[in-house]
Parts: sequence; C-alpha cells; structure tokens
Amino acid sequence: MGAQEQQGATAVTGGHDADGDTRLKRSVTGKLLFLFILGDVLGAGIYALFGVIAGEVGGAVWLPMLVALVLAMLTAASYAELVTKYPRAGGSAVFAERAYRSRLVSFLVGYCMLAAGVTSAAGLSLAFGGDYLGVFLDVPAVPAAVVFLVLVALLNARGIKESVRANVVMTVIEVSGLVLVVILGALVLGRGDGDVGRVTEFPDGVSVGSGVLAAAVLAYYSFVGFETSANVAEEVRDVRRVYPRALFGALLVAGLVYVLVGLAASIVLAPDALAGSTGPLLEVVRAADVGVPDELFSAIALIAVANGALLTMIMASRLVFGMAEQGLLPRPLARVLPGRRTPWVAIAVTTLVAIGLTLTGDLGDLANTVVLLLLFVFLSTNTAVLVLRRDRVAADHFRVWAVVPVLAIASCVLLLWQQEAEIWLRAGVLLVVGVVLYVLAQAPWWRTSEQSAPTAS
Repeated sequence: MGAQEQQGATAVTGGHDADGDTRLKRSVTGKLLFLFILGDVLGAGIYALFGVIAGEVGGAVWLPMLVALVLAMLTAASYAELVTKYPRAGGSAVFAERAYRSRLVSFLVGYCMLAAGVTSAAGLSLAFGGDYLGVFLDVPAVPAAVVFLVLVALLNARGIKESVRANVVMTVIEVSGLVLVVILGALVLGRGDGDVGRVTEFPDGVSVGSGVLAAAVLAYYSFVGFETSANVAEEVRDVRRVYPRALFGALLVAGLVYVLVGLAASIVLAPDALAGSTGPLLEVVRAADVGVPDELFSAIALIAVANGALLTMIMASRLVFGMAEQGLLPRPLARVLPGRRTPWVAIAVTTLVAIGLTLTGDLGDLANTVVLLLLFVFLSTNTAVLVLRRDRVAADHFRVWAVVPVLAIASCVLLLWQQEAEIWLRAGVLLVVGVVLYVLAQAPWWRTSEQSAPTAS
C-alpha cells in the first residue's frame, strides 16, 4: 500500500467552483497517472505480508491475491464513474458530501482515510524493523519501529517536496525487487529445484473457502492505494478518457505482479518458511541461491518500506492540518513551524498515534485494521454511485453497470464480516477518538483562539 490518505476532507470544496474550470494545472498525463496509481498500489507492505498470508493458506498465496484483485476492481469501477463524472480534487470525502449532504459523514470518510494512513505507517514501521533490517542490525523490532517513526517525523518536519515524477523513481525500486523474485522463481524452476505442487497446498485442517477469505482481507491491503488517484483527477489531462484506462490498467498490472510473486515464492520456498519470517521475500532470495546478496535485496525492501511510510505520514499530517484549518479538528492541530512552514503539531500527533499503534498488534493485525477502516470509505463511495445516479451532468463520463457497485458493496460487507473482534475494537477506538475531536472542534473557544492568534507557533 502506498499514500492512500492523500485524499480526504481537506478538499471538500476544492480549488474551483461547483461546475467551472479548475485553478490547478492539468499537467498529469495518462502514462504518469498510470505510474502514480501503480506506485500507490505496489506498496511496501507486500514485502512483509506474503509471510502472514502463507500462514493462512499455505502455498496457495497467489489465490487470495487473485480474489482481492477481483474485489478491488469492483470498487475501482465506482471510483472510475465518480471521478470522470466529478473530476475534482478531494476524492471520497467529496463524493460523500455530494451524495449525503452531511458535514459529519464527509468528516468520517476523511477521518477513516486519516486513521487508515496512520495505522498503515505503524504497520510499515514494524515491517521495517523486522528481518530486512536484521540483515544490517540485530535490534528488536518494536524499538526499531519506534526509532524509525521518529526519524520519519523529523524528515517530515523539515519539509518534503513530493511529486508524481519522484514517485516514478520509487515505483521502479519497489517493482525491481518484486520482479527479481519472479525471475528467481523461474530460474529455480528451470533448474529443477522448485516444487510446483506447493502452489495448491493448504495447511492441514484449513478449508479452502475460509482460508482464502481470511487471507483475502490481508491481500486486499496490498491493493488499496488506487483510491488516492481521485485526489489528482483535477490535474489530469483528458481525465474522462484516460482515468479508467490508467486505473484498471494499474490494478491489473499490480495483480499480475502479485500473483507471479506468490507463485514464485511458493515454488522456491516451503509455506512454513514463508510464514515464519517477517522478511519472507528475503527468504525466497536466499533459498534461490543464485548469488544475490542479502544486503542488496534487503536494501530494496527497506527503501520501499521507508518510502511508503514517509509518504503516508506526510499525507496524514497534511490531512490533519487541512481538517483543522476547516474546523473539522481542533484548531491547534493547524499550527506550523514559522521557518519551514510545516505542520509540526499534526506531525507530532500522528507520529505519537502511530507509535502507540505499533504496541497494539503485529503487522497482520494493523493491516487488517487498515482494510477495515478503508472498507467503510469504499462502502460510502459505492453507495454514493447509486445515490448520485439521479444527478445528471452534461459531459460524457464512464458509467458502470448498476449491478457492479451493488456487488462491490456486498464484497465490502463480506470482508468486514471476516474481521475479528480485536480488529473491530482497534478501529472502533480510533473512530471514537475522531468523533470526540470533531465535537471538540465545534467548541466556540477554538474560533475565539483563531481570531486572536496566528496558527504559526
């Protein structure tokens, strides 16, 4: 998963009037949009999650990936319709505002994106502190994760400029590691050392249906990120034509890569070895025994994880800042450093929350929490497609069959049903905190403070 919290409630009004031209420069081409979405979907979590998935389905790690791809494509179709119908910045929160005409619902959608982003960063920090870092340093995972998050916060506070083109470089690095695993799988199979039979093996006592569904929730985490592309729709050239192609194309390419990596991993390495590692793809590289240095692959994985966490925390802190500016969160969260003009309070708060989350569960638990929070966002978006069918627009746009968002809603409910009580509890606590902050933000003293003092401090 990449920087999915980039969208949210910060751009409910956007840089435009309701139906007029955008004030943003349309500089993103179809190819750049494709790479942007691919970079977000081909996130860092997959470098660690294959082990957790193998624990659920054994050698058939590719199958939950395929199921998750199909489910993600259903919701992606809803985004394709709404983005081409309303090509404005803001994404899911804007769609919720249009469909439900409720400031609170729009806030909750944006807040779910925020909470998912911070939780994702916490999970990625644990992945960073696992076996990949262990190649270089022998340190416990949780303390390493905490130090990593503090370093990310310091970089964030310095002021980081990100662009679509910079994201292309990181995408190449992330994809190179995954392609390497696929190539190694083919080499091992070619020399007769691989075991193809493992790709259909399930753990003893686990039914195919229940195992695949449980693993599909985790696999779904690997596909989220496509929804952030709705936030850059206003800057895409000929968005109504190129957006569906870029969106579906990126998801299909990501799905193909994931399935091939899953097949390669199972052919090279036994499921127990995959499941027992926090750096499962490193174990695949080692087992292939073709002379690829552990340090090289671990460095690729660490770069991917670090970049994913940094982008996520940058966008989470900016989302907190924007929501505080709009009065959706308490005003002090909008304070900035006078010199660098970075939202230091938002950075500090999101970092502290992420550190706290690293203490509440492992990577699998946190990934499931991210998925649960985003499923609420996707439920809102899929329902919004049906609600907004009565809202006609003059321009032609992508239109999905009505049954598709219905199936997407059903798929979201199915995945929610798979979540355990512990995951619901963690997500519930985060949502309660959000509602409390929203209520506090409506208090009159924040408005008084806003009039009497600047936000920079």
